[in-house]
Formats: sequence, C-alpha cells, structure tokens
Amino acid sequence: MKRSRLKKVLMTILVIILIFGVLGIIYTRHMHYDIEPHVSYNVDVMDEEGREHDEPSVVYMTNEISPEALMKIYETLDVHPKGNVAVKLSTGEAGNPNYLDPMLIKNLVESVNGTIIECNTAYSGSKRADTAMHRQVAKEHGFTEIAQVDIMDEFGYMTIPVEGGDHLKENWVGQNLANYDYVLVLSHFKGHPMGGFGGALKNISIGIGSREGKVRIHSGGLLTKPTITLAALITNQDVFTESMAEAAKSVSDYEGHGERIVYISVMNHLSVDCDCVSTPAEVDMHDIGIFASTDPVALDQACVDQVFEAKDGSSLQNRILEKNGIHILTHAQKIGLGSRAYKLVNIDELSVAE
Repeated sequence: MKRSRLKKVLMTILVIILIFGVLGIIYTRHMHYDIEPHVSYNVDVMDEEGREHDEPSVVYMTNEISPEALMKIYETLDVHPKGNVAVKLSTGEAGNPNYLDPMLIKNLVESVNGTIIECNTAYSGSKRADTAMHRQVAKEHGFTEIAQVDIMDEFGYMTIPVEGGDHLKENWVGQNLANYDYVLVLSHFKGHPMGGFGGALKNISIGIGSREGKVRIHSGGLLTKPTITLAALITNQDVFTESMAEAAKSVSDYEGHGERIVYISVMNHLSVDCDCVSTPAEVDMHDIGIFASTDPVALDQACVDQVFEAKDGSSLQNRILEKNGIHILTHAQKIGLGSRAYKLVNIDELSVAE
C-alpha cells in the first residue's frame, strides 16, 4: 500500500516536472531573440566601405551643450511651427538627476510658446503614475517654471491608427494630443533597462502613449492594464521594440506624416539607465553634444553610432546590444518611418567656414 502511494507521488512529481520542463522550453523559444550587431549608417562611412544606401536624411549636430547651441541647431532645422506647439520631453522620475535641464531648454521652449506634454507612467513604484504626483515631480524638477505642463492622459486616451504594423493596429495616446498643431520632441538620449536605449523613437512611442497605451506597446498589443511588469514577462524583446517603432510611426503619421513634428536629442549625462529610473547607474561616458533632424530614425541611428564610436562607451554599448536595441531602427525603417542612412552635418564646422 505504501509502495503504491509512493509510486503515485513520484509519478505526479515526474508529470509536474515534465509539464514545467515543456513550458520552460516553449517560454525560452518564445522569448528568444537574435542580437543585431552595430553597423554605422553614416553615409560617409558607408561610402568608404562601398555599402549601398538610399538617399540619406540629414542629421545636424553641435558639440556644444548650451541654451545658445540648442537655439542654433533648432534654427538650422529651418522649421516654422504654427498654432499650438507641444514640447514632448521626459520630466524624469523622482530621484533621477539626469533629465534635461529646464534652464538648457527654457529659451527654446519660450521661443515657440510651447506647452510641455507628458503622459503618466505604467510601471511599479513610479511617482509619475498618478497625475497629481506627476505634476509635483515636474514642479520639483523645474519644468513648471518655464512652461505650462500638460499630462495628456489625465482624463483618458484616444486611439490613432497604426499603418503597416505587424503587432499594433491602433495606438492609445494621451487624448490631449489632439489639442496641438505641432510637436517639438526634445529627448535626452541615454540607455534604457528594457529598450536598450531611449531617444526620439521611445519619446514619441512610450512617451506619448497613455498608461494603457504603454502597456499595449510593451505587450505587443495583448494587454492594456498597468503595470508593465507582466507585459515584459510574456513579450518577446523584438515584439516589444517593433511595437515601439509602430507606435512611433502612428504618431508621426498623425502629425501630417512627419510634417508637423521635429526632433532634437541631447547626448549628455549618459547612463545605461533611463530618466524613468529613480536610482540610475552612474554616468560613465563623456557628454557628446546636441543632434537634430526631421527624421527620428536617422537621429536615433546617429546617436547610437556616436555611442559605439566613443572610447568610454562600453557600458552603454553593452546595454544596447544585450537588449537588441538596434532592432527598433531596423523595424522603423522597414515600416517606412524613416531612414537609417544619414548625412551628419556639424554646424560648428559650418560656423567656422562662414
């Protein structure tokens, strides 16, 4: 009798182990992704290596990081916003010191009479998941001193279509996006614990997504309820980065297929962690400069190339590679959001020539 019971217990344990083993194999295969190596898409490099490319987008840069340099690179873009201008940036998580300095961007924001726009977060422990606390963090970080701050999903979200996406058919964004005629995207380029890096594409995808929209992006369209922890556990990394690219394209399409949106990224305080992390890893790279373009794919590609050219960039390089962050650029180009090939124009050198 005892042997019979023992045999049943052992068989039950064996079946459980077998089931979990099979589920583990399925999960591992589901979550697998191949790491894309870094390849420069600077057309000067591509031409030297004999690699073919389509017509490149122009990315402007300056090594100077100052309010004057920011104004200068914006003016070099030769864009002329009309109507109600939104300035999309990250207000930064409480405790994180690496967000864009309000005094750096103040003159530019005031010159376009801009309203700073944000959406609430969807991850555990964030003080910016609640509108009232989000406003408080924005105030503490100095953003309310330079402009009005609009938490666009305070009263809900609206849906905009995703054209040509593999995972998303619609994107859930803060409903107040409809109140703006033009978007100036100011990004602090840095690493990211989930996406590998955060730049222009992340700023208009996750950044403009409502709380529910953020979860949809993180889960490839499967989930809508915060937090993003479960979404990250069940979603393949490539599906996540592809969904970010698709959400970004929907925002660009919504803004006149890119005619009413422009992008500037500041490469300073370069940590492997995002401004959304309350206690980020230490900054271990030198400041590089300010980059700008009308093409967010080319802009992010140029910033990534700068990281891989940096002698002190190994930490951020490894973060980008381990999360296969480069894949967002591949997919964004594939779905027609922009071009990875770019011509880099240093406006400091133009000034010297003049």
